[in-house]
Amino acid sequence: MIVRIKGNVKHPITLDPGVWIFDDRRFTLDAFFSGDVSHVEHKEVKALGDAWDNQRKGLNPQSNQNIIHVDKKDLTENSLAVPLKPFLDNAALNDDAEFVHLMDGSGNGSTITKQEAESGILAFSKEGRPLKDTGPVHFYFGDGSNEGEPITHIEVIEIV
Repeated sequence: MIVRIKGNVKHPITLDPGVWIFDDRRFTLDAFFSGDVSHVEHKEVKALGDAWDNQRKGLNPQSNQNIIHVDKKDLTENSLAVPLKPFLDNAALNDDAEFVHLMDGSGNGSTITKQEAESGILAFSKEGRPLKDTGPVHFYFGDGSNEGEPITHIEVIEIV
């Protein structure tokens, strides 16, 4: 299943949660709820910094080689998620966007603020299995306040 980001954006986009297992930004829900996901942001910043330093030194010219690391335990045992903000950034929300509707295929769902959406995460697997019955994705607030009751059945993210 796919998830669409549409509405008050410059670039409507379509997401395929099935490929997020290869995304370096993924993390386990256990790490998120225990507060141990800061390493995700630090890892990205460090990688960008290292690439910049190496390029300035003339070492390791940029290549188009993709290095993918997938831990088999992540795929088969853990519940995984990714931050929503990078996808919202890619969709380029218009300046007057204030709210985000998280909707199922019928248009039913929940409305949250843009700030809540930017700090939230999208879960795409539970115990190594895709969220087929209640997915394709679940939304959790950045503060973890809905840990026991995520927003489920999300197929459309509409910016208003």
